[in-house]
Amino acid sequence: MIHIIHNPATPEQITEMLQAFGNFIKLAVDIQRSILAGGGDLHADCEKLLLDDGGEQKNIWGADWIPAATQVRFEALINIRPHQNNPSMTILDSSIRDEVEKIVRRLLEKP
Repeated sequence: MIHIIHNPATPEQITEMLQAFGNFIKLAVDIQRSILAGGGDLHADCEKLLLDDGGEQKNIWGADWIPAATQVRFEALINIRPHQNNPSMTILDSSIRDEVEKIVRRLLEKP
């Protein structure tokens, strides 16, 4: 199940987002609006929900959240953007990575 998360996620939302893979959650993070969509099989599915919700593709980046390790991974096919100077699946710009991590931790990490 994919959720758009505007405020810190509830334990129920985390459990539902973990259903696809069990130990990690695929995410699309809107760094302009400081929200994310998580869950489902593909980062692109999360990205589509954020686009349908009014987000702009240039502001949406793919990542994974691994709750047990409290770790963010910054690799996703949706991150391949030569026109935004990111020709890799990994987010190369450290300021974008930092913003993605800050949003993910604020919304998904237990206090």
